[in-house]
Amino acid sequence: MNSDNPAPIVLAPKPSLTYRLVSNLLVFPVFRGLFRGSTEGNERVPAQGPLVVVANHGSHLDPPLLGHALGRPVAFMAKAELFEVPLLGPLIRACGAYPVRRGASDREAIRTATARLQEGWATGVFLDGTRQPDGRVNQPLAGAALLSARSGAPLLPVAIVNSHRALGTGRTWPRLVPIQLRIGDLVPPPTGRRRADLDATTAELQRRINALLDQAGPRP
Repeated sequence: MNSDNPAPIVLAPKPSLTYRLVSNLLVFPVFRGLFRGSTEGNERVPAQGPLVVVANHGSHLDPPLLGHALGRPVAFMAKAELFEVPLLGPLIRACGAYPVRRGASDREAIRTATARLQEGWATGVFLDGTRQPDGRVNQPLAGAALLSARSGAPLLPVAIVNSHRALGTGRTWPRLVPIQLRIGDLVPPPTGRRRADLDATTAELQRRINALLDQAGPRP
């Protein structure tokens, strides 16, 4: 490789008009107003280039809150059926969501997410894969580490504090408790794609996110 010709930096996609409207007119007042939301560590978020955003998962509030609080669009997987719903389909697509077919293999989902990273997106991954009643990282999966290893994108651990108490599993109506997002330091990609490498990075992400959750913070 010629060191005089470094690889170009992949710029992050510019937020669409729909994304800006949803973020500013819907997510902002809900997060900042109703839930007295706050963020900590925004200076750690790279402004450009591919990024794997890794977080705990406590409620359905988490995807829009992450995209709003990080200051750049974050793409998430969504069931393909949702893209066929009038109004909802175009809306979530404009906000960076990408479809995954019901029954699709994990390999296909990884390929789709990797393509998003190559386009310069920040791609969001919930480390447990599903919502956790206690809002912590309990049984982390290696998908985020594999995405990072395949794409070379760094990993950004984010702790979402109190969303499981606001609208967690089993709740129909939200509780208006303070929600805070705490952004940690970047984690480099795994050293390889071997299972041991992926598991080591996954365990480190779990440790960092749970440590961020354990910091003293807002609780009514």
